[in-house]
Amino acid sequence: MTAAMWVGVMLLGGVGSVLRFLVDRTVARRMAPAFPFGTLTVNVTGAAVLGFLAGLTLSKAAALLAGTALVGAYTTFSTWMLETQRLSEERQLLAAFANIAISVVLGVAAALGGQWVAEQW
Repeated sequence: MTAAMWVGVMLLGGVGSVLRFLVDRTVARRMAPAFPFGTLTVNVTGAAVLGFLAGLTLSKAAALLAGTALVGAYTTFSTWMLETQRLSEERQLLAAFANIAISVVLGVAAALGGQWVAEQW
C-alpha cells in the first residue's frame, strides 16, 4: 500500500466519520429519542452508497478508498449493536427487535437500490 493510499484512507475516513456524526445528530434531534433513528439513517444511506459504488466500475484502489475509508467510517455496526443492546436492557424488546429487522431489511434494499442506480448509468 502506497503512502498516497494511506493518506487517502486517513482523509476519507475522517470525512466519513464527521458525516456520520452530523447526520446522526441531525436526525436524532428531529425524531423520537426512544428509537435510534440517527444510526438507522446513517447505516441505510451508507448501504445505498456502498451498493452504488459496487455497481460502478471502479479501480481496486478507488473502490478500497471509497468503500472502506469513506463509507466504512460513515456507517457504524458497533453503535447499532450497542443501541440495540441498550433497548433490550431497558426492556424495550419490540424496539430492539424492530431495530434489527428494519436495519437489515432497509439496508439490503438500499444496497440493492444503490447498485441498480449505478448500473443504469
